Formats: sequence, structure tokens, C-alpha cells
Amino acid sequence: TECFLSQPEVKRETPVKAKKRKKKKISDILAKSTPKPGVPADVQNLLSQHFGESRSVIEIEELKLSDSCFLPANDLTHSFSSYLKEICPKWAKLRKNHKEKKSVVMLVICSSALRSLELIKSVTAFKGDCRVLKLFAKHIKIKEQLNMLEKGVFHIGVGTPGRVKALVEQDGLCLDSTKYMILDWNWRDQKLRRMMDIPEV
Repeated sequence: TECFLSQPEVKRETPVKAKKRKKKKISDILAKSTPKPGVPADVQNLLSQHFGESRSVIEIEELKLSDSCFLPANDLTHSFSSYLKEICPKWAKLRKNHKEKKSVVMLVICSSALRSLELIKSVTAFKGDCRVLKLFAKHIKIKEQLNMLEKGVFHIGVGTPGRVKALVEQDGLCLDSTKYMILDWNWRDQKLRRMMDIPEV
């Protein structure tokens, strides 16, 4: 008979995987917060955060807007059209008097092209017979928009921050005759981000 001496099996130690800490996503944080109307302080804080490092104290002081510059925020009970009617009761007069090209009386800024289209559709009850211009990049070339602004008179511009900025920088859009600037502050996209939660903005 043969005798085999079996050696005790050496157990290989498997390295214990360190548990990955789950990164908190902005959508997780935002899902828990309830939407509330924007207030002037929100815009002021955003301005001072953005320009804080690159501007002097005096320049930042000049950026501060007085509370009289701000209209009451939509308390989330109004539709877009009814909100505009409330804040701009003399719209018909403003619309008739506006004859300048390369400019708009009312500028609406929102976070995406899809949201811009949504607002353009919902503004019909307010706008009357005035002309609305799409100011976003999706499927519309900047040259087309520059030509349209040069040739026609538009009353309302609805668009995204990036395209509005590009048009202003190329002297295609002049803000001298703009009386109202509406920020679509509270609307949230699929990731639950508001316009101001997007770093590029």
C-alpha cells in the first residue's frame, strides 16, 4: 500500500475589496429639495460667486443690482403666459413702439433648446401678434439668427445662455432696448437640475 502525505491546503487570501463610496449625484440632492421661486439674492449670490476671484471689491460692488431691478418671481401658481401678463401689463404699448432691429423687448433665458420650445408654445396667450425669435443652437445656425435679427423686428427672444452670449458678443443682438429679462429659474431637466445648477451656465 502506498501512503501519500497530504499537505494542508494553503488558502490564498483574497484581497478584501474596499467598498466604493457611492458618489452623491446632484440629482440625488435636488430630488430631496422642493422647488421654490427664485429670489433676487439667488442671482446676486451667483454673480458674486462667479466673479469673486477675478474682480476687485469695487468691481463686484458695481455688479450688485438693487432690489428695484427685480420683478416679483412666479410663485409657481401661474402659467407662463399669465405670469407675463401680471408683470408686464403694458405689453401692447411696448410691442407697438418697438421698431428697432437686432433687439428684443423681452428676453427669456432657459437651460435647453427643448425648454425654449416649450415656453414659446406656452407664451401664445400673452404675445398677441408680436414676433418671437428662437435663440438656441439646436438645428439653427448662428448666421441664420444674425441675418434674421438684422432684417426683421422681433419682440420676444427665447433661448439658451450660450447662444444669447454668442449673439451679443458678435454684435448680432443689442440689449439696449430690452426692458425685461426672464430667467427660467425653477424648471428642472431630466437630471433634476435647474438652469443655475449647470456649471457651464
